Amino acid sequence: MKTPHDLVLAAKQTVLEIPIDKAPAVIAQNDVLIDVREAEEFQSGHLPGAIHMSRGMLEFKLAANPQYQSRDLKITLYCKTSGRAALCAQSLKEMGYSNVSSIAGGFDAWQAAGFHVEKPVAPSFD
Repeated sequence: MKTPHDLVLAAKQTVLEIPIDKAPAVIAQNDVLIDVREAEEFQSGHLPGAIHMSRGMLEFKLAANPQYQSRDLKITLYCKTSGRAALCAQSLKEMGYSNVSSIAGGFDAWQAAGFHVEKPVAPSFD
């Protein structure tokens, strides 16, 4: 019987993981950067330019939006540490997306490298 860790390791064998030092350059060349974490995680801070599609809804949201249906889109995914993103990248490859990558180390590695993080500002009602 496989564990979640086994599934992530298997996914990482089949998807392109971008080293954190190369991530900004890869992202700049992409069509879309997707944060697959939960909504609360995204709201607490995310990579600049990222859109949110949680892991549980990713395939459905891509399929429902004509903007994201081209199978040759350059897509980079990330999550907190890279496990969920690897599973998502594998799923998108199975759906026929040919240019999918994930960020090695995810959001935690991005922050540790000192790269900019966007944090939503709560509206002031004063």
